[in-house]
Amino acid sequence: MSTGAVGPQGIGRRPDLSSVLVVGYGNALRGDDALGWHAVARLSADPRLDGARVIWQHQLTPELALDMAGASLVVLVDAESDLEPGALHVRRLHRSADGGTAMSHHVAPESLLVLAHELYGAAPEAWLVGVGAATLEVGDALSPAVASAIPAIVDAVAAIIAGGRDA
Repeated sequence: MSTGAVGPQGIGRRPDLSSVLVVGYGNALRGDDALGWHAVARLSADPRLDGARVIWQHQLTPELALDMAGASLVVLVDAESDLEPGALHVRRLHRSADGGTAMSHHVAPESLLVLAHELYGAAPEAWLVGVGAATLEVGDALSPAVASAIPAIVDAVAAIIAGGRDA
């Protein structure tokens, strides 16, 4: 898959990824909830994301709205308990009044979009790449199902950044 721009003067030129924010999140000591931490390690090393800001957070907090407001594209990566273990689910996020409260130390992704819009006037395009968790027990190892999904996660994030996902 080519990420170079197409155009008379843009052939072979990579798009500017400096305004792309990728956030992996979850508890690094709770089995598959550590997915965000493991994914960020792989995403940071992927040349298709060179120039993007790739970070890990223990959980989503209201303070992240400022980082999101400064981005043109946000991709979140997390383990999900309502999917089959190892199943990949990609969805576009939208600002939502019912995205939960943002007045705590843990907020829903949609609430962060609302905060970024209300506080900073920014509305970045945002996506969530989720993978079904097999276990959330104490431990730092991923289940085999989730570990084997990491290459697909990296490819999904790269495809979103390259514009390969339908909005």
